[in-house]
Amino acid sequence: MNGYLNESHFLMVEEGFTTRDLLENLLGELCQESDLQAFFVADLGDIVKKHLRFLKALPRVKPYFPVKCNGSEGVIRLLAELGAGFACANKAEISRVQGLGVAADRIFYSSPCKQLAHIRYAATHGVCLMAFDNEVELSKVARSHPRARMLLGIAADSIPSAHPSMSFGTTLKSCRHLLETAKEQGVEVVGISFHLGSRGLEPQAFTQAVAAAQLVFDMGTELGFRMHLLDIGGGFPGTEETRAPLEEIAALMNSALDLYFPEGCGVDIMARPGRYYVTSAFTLALSITASEEIPAEQPGSDGRCDSRTHPPVSPCVPLCPLVSPCVPLCPPVSLCVPLSPSQPWRSSSLWGPPGHAEDRIADGLELPQLHVGDWLLFGNMGAYTIPASSPLSGCPQPRVTYAMSRMAWKAVQLFQGKPPQAEDDRESLCTPLSCGWEMAETLCVTPVFTPAGII
Repeated sequence: MNGYLNESHFLMVEEGFTTRDLLENLLGELCQESDLQAFFVADLGDIVKKHLRFLKALPRVKPYFPVKCNGSEGVIRLLAELGAGFACANKAEISRVQGLGVAADRIFYSSPCKQLAHIRYAATHGVCLMAFDNEVELSKVARSHPRARMLLGIAADSIPSAHPSMSFGTTLKSCRHLLETAKEQGVEVVGISFHLGSRGLEPQAFTQAVAAAQLVFDMGTELGFRMHLLDIGGGFPGTEETRAPLEEIAALMNSALDLYFPEGCGVDIMARPGRYYVTSAFTLALSITASEEIPAEQPGSDGRCDSRTHPPVSPCVPLCPLVSPCVPLCPPVSLCVPLSPSQPWRSSSLWGPPGHAEDRIADGLELPQLHVGDWLLFGNMGAYTIPASSPLSGCPQPRVTYAMSRMAWKAVQLFQGKPPQAEDDRESLCTPLSCGWEMAETLCVTPVFTPAGII
């Protein structure tokens, strides 16, 4: 084992022990406390399964997990143990990852817009792989980090889209000038980076981006750079409710990569899957602390019921993904209240704690009557939902309970951060993970909670 993760960092659960059992135990403990807090349950086994699936679908691509997506300790430790790299956006994320023992050569300082102090911090701590897309960033790195190895970020989004990209990246027209400037300033450019986001699911968009990267590789080689690294960004789906599974997406990616960067050409390929790894692994539990029924005869009312969740759910635990196109509100919401066939459903609003501009979570939900002390579960809550603790925010970080089945832990021990070489070995690792883990298969269970326990 690599030493990043051991059995003290998570709850070991036996086969047959489900998320329902784990949540019952946790709520039994919390109900003894006077101040009930929202909390997460994280199935690390689900992340192991996603990792092995990624390696099987994209065998030439090394994943670098973007820490901003989920910087929780258990996630970083597990992915470090599995051999993944980390894409860090700032000094704090670099410090967090290195503080857990991850080597500098496994870190990509991915932000194209960096503070000088953060560049110096990276230089001092041995983090050399960085991105840039303009002369200003190039000049900052030339002055502050002479040993940096740079990836030139290209936009690669010239195909018309209904949702234009707002990401960073320079145009193809500007690439030669930036490469020449890097040469003049003595900055080493080693490859190209692009990020299409959800547009990476479009075959034409991804193929065009890879083709553009190949053109810029040729420019860099002509100028004397040793171009050997291609970053294809993120955009991989985090749930199975997307229009295409990972294997289908990977097939088109592999086809484009093999065409423009064939195996044996000396180019290493990396990607930044974030939501893919963690979205489905996390479940958020929160309690109802207030409930008010608005009479139908009241002006402007349709007889709705307003309920408030327990602090610090909003704004300390941002629930905006629940109402975004990426993670629809239903079905991730699991009702954890005692239901009966005769219980009416009504139009409801869900609110966070009062006094915040972001306190309204969602309107127009069809819910049964909620009572103080009832609990709600929000599934698919692993991406961009866990805030960093800050003494200035006044918001404690929600408790995260990590769990992993014994079978999943054995797979991690067998893996030891190295992808299995033989196809038979790879199948022997991946096959049990797809069907044999109760924790991985029961995150969608909808238990019924009351303050006294499970009904």
